[in-house]
Amino acid sequence: MKVFISADIEGTAGITAWDEARKTHEEYAEFREYMTNELVAACEGAKAAGATEIVVKDAHSSARNLILSELPDYVRIIRGWSGHPDLMMFGIDSSFSAALYTGYHNKAGTDSNPLAHTLTGTISRLLINGEVASEYTLNALCAARYGVPSVFLSGDAGMCQEARDMIPQISTVATSEGFGPATSSLSPKGSVKAIRQGVEAALAGNLSACLPKLAERFELIVEFTNPVEAYRASWYPGIEHPAPRTLRFQADNFFEIQRAVRFIM
Repeated sequence: MKVFISADIEGTAGITAWDEARKTHEEYAEFREYMTNELVAACEGAKAAGATEIVVKDAHSSARNLILSELPDYVRIIRGWSGHPDLMMFGIDSSFSAALYTGYHNKAGTDSNPLAHTLTGTISRLLINGEVASEYTLNALCAARYGVPSVFLSGDAGMCQEARDMIPQISTVATSEGFGPATSSLSPKGSVKAIRQGVEAALAGNLSACLPKLAERFELIVEFTNPVEAYRASWYPGIEHPAPRTLRFQADNFFEIQRAVRFIM
């Protein structure tokens, strides 16, 4: 069994402020460690469930966050941004049995995480076929393109609920819950324990039940926080610019949606 893990940081237990997620700030070192510990817990759970190969995508900001010396010897790590439209899922293919997500956060405009956002700070809403989407939405559909089910997610409580709304059979661990600029969180050790147990149980279940069905046609709508960003991105081939802050793009293949997102963000 091959397992792919996409690791972010803003849904890590305890994280509350942007300084804790940014490499240039002193607080980052502590939360980089917590991010790594949660990822290692997911790897250990996958190994216990029978995973023979585990590939991890460092998927936050610089994509150079995880403490490599802490990773198990059976893990392969993908760092940096290749430029491929798979973005946070780069490295996944049809040979994987399951996709897992650690440290994930809710979408822009939600209040379940003080750090909620979608891809960049310039986006107020991103919609796929009329539904407001998160980074997880894009990534689970990316995995589905390859026929890979999304079976486990850890992150803030709102993100966990939205993951279950999209894929009811997915297993989740809610690491924290936002209250305005504050959070109520599991302890880092408690989160690590829950993630390890949750991943092992998830991979022992019916993986195929966690594969979302892809639509026959896709509509992408991106609403920016200001019209300048929308204008700059409006020159991508096939993009419509129906309102000052809004872009619209349609395609039959979800990869074309991913490619548009890659170039207009």
